[in-house]
Amino acid sequence: MNKLAVITGGSRGLGRSGALALARNGVDIVLTYLNNEAAAAEVVAEITALGRNAVALKLDMRDFAAYAPFIEQLQQRLPQQFGRNDVDYLLNNAGTGLQQAFADTTMAQVDDLYNLHLKAPYFFTQAMLPLLKNGGHVLNVSSGLARFSLPGYSAYAMMKGGVEVMSRYLAKELGERGISVNTLAPGAIATDFNGGGVRDNAQANQFVSSVTAKGRAGEADDIGAVIAMLLSDNSHWITGQRIEASGGMFL
Repeated sequence: MNKLAVITGGSRGLGRSGALALARNGVDIVLTYLNNEAAAAEVVAEITALGRNAVALKLDMRDFAAYAPFIEQLQQRLPQQFGRNDVDYLLNNAGTGLQQAFADTTMAQVDDLYNLHLKAPYFFTQAMLPLLKNGGHVLNVSSGLARFSLPGYSAYAMMKGGVEVMSRYLAKELGERGISVNTLAPGAIATDFNGGGVRDNAQANQFVSSVTAKGRAGEADDIGAVIAMLLSDNSHWITGQRIEASGGMFL
């Protein structure tokens, strides 16, 4: 039986790259998307072209009341489309950025980041527990900004620091089921994330390159490869860890 991964925010950016990298490793995919159904359908088509099975399901990660009906929907789709009743891997990836000076950050912005980046993966993972296979793996996406500090990212980085603490605690509590829980912390990546700030701003891209040991900004496929590496049988003895994939930023 093929492995199966659920990826939140899988229609674009790192989620898309992770989905495709996993599919190349023989993993079937359930991905969630917020609004862009067409982009999600394109990812499903790409995965299908690789010979794997995939489905895209709409879910607003901020809508906590939607989790229970989503799980019910997933419970119905799993045997129908994948011939199984459980999931091997969960990648908590959905998110958005904020670059705002501390002095100008609003409570509404902090609340939104908290709901999406910290409360959502905590309670979505909880909702997924009945479907998560013993010996499975949960991977939570953090950021290099939880280790190094750059002006304008205090609220975003604060949430990602919370994600890293969350991962350690979940690793401890789910360990008796053989479930691994780890944190993946990407560095600056040239995608459309945060308005394409690294990808489209030449000055920002040059700055990132200048402080990165590898001499360039990361690409989405750099992170997709790490996702596929961590969500595999070869990583079964890694849990409660923070793995940074930044090309060596600020070493």
